[in-house]
Amino acid sequence: MLAGLDLAVREVNDTGGILGRPLELMVRDTAADPQKAIAAVDELAGLGVVALVGEYHSVVARAAAARADALGLPFLCSSAVLDTLTEQPTDWVARLAPAQSHGWQIYADFLLGAGHRRIAVATQPSVYWASGTRILRDYLTPRGGTILELDMRALAPTAVCDEVVKHRATALLLLVGHPEPAVSIVKSVRRDPRLAEILIGAPAGQPEFAEWATLLGDDGISIPFLRYMPEQLNSLGVRVEASLRERLAEAPSFVAFEGYDTLTVLADVLRSNGVDRTRSAESWSRVAVEGTRGKIQFTRTPGINVWQWAWPPVQVVDRDPNEPDRFRILHIG
Repeated sequence: MLAGLDLAVREVNDTGGILGRPLELMVRDTAADPQKAIAAVDELAGLGVVALVGEYHSVVARAAAARADALGLPFLCSSAVLDTLTEQPTDWVARLAPAQSHGWQIYADFLLGAGHRRIAVATQPSVYWASGTRILRDYLTPRGGTILELDMRALAPTAVCDEVVKHRATALLLLVGHPEPAVSIVKSVRRDPRLAEILIGAPAGQPEFAEWATLLGDDGISIPFLRYMPEQLNSLGVRVEASLRERLAEAPSFVAFEGYDTLTVLADVLRSNGVDRTRSAESWSRVAVEGTRGKIQFTRTPGINVWQWAWPPVQVVDRDPNEPDRFRILHIG
């Protein structure tokens, strides 16, 4: 994400900045900690920033969004998907990533289309994982599906295999942290001959990242996950992909494109409205910006309390067994 944000800032400044002034990116690491996020928002607001951008972790983004709303600081959330970023409707917060309910229902459609009705989920305590489990259950149950929850506080990875066999699940979804216990679960399942035909899935997108392939090798292939990319990048996306690949020395994840698109949108808002925070927050409804993954516009979406891009492109993909560095598109939402 940071690479995408930084690339966009550099391009904005190379073309004259914002109203003749350079755009400065002030970075604070929330370290996946909601309390650190709140402290960072307070610090940055006190330093006079014109807006807040970024955040990958949904629970942390929720804390940042609530604080930004309270302080009257525009926050363009790049990558977090939890539906409820704020408890009440707000004009201060907008989001590029699709809501979890939208993306995970697409994933559920993929499971049904592939013939999976008995689905186990290995999960850990978290608002995000609990929300994902609920979305899957609410969508699959009326369509003949069942969800078996496996609490990873109580089960070792090998015990997960026993439970999947016992309940005759045909798919096991990893609603757990990366690298652990996700990596250990995958290794245990891949080594269990009883589960040779099981589908391992990771809707949250853990297999997107290069570390996944490094840690798991061939065990990490053919694990479908959600990816917020189009079938074909537009000309801007192609150019940005090449620049990001050079910067990162590897293929960029979709999160890097989310970062780039975030700054592209914010730069347009600032050029049109100046650096006044209130005017920026009032302008979300007027955004119409061509990003790397399509035209970005924000709307009020039922059940979502922030301004939402409805919707970014959504794919279900996996790592190709023949070319692990290549993603195969399995389903499009």
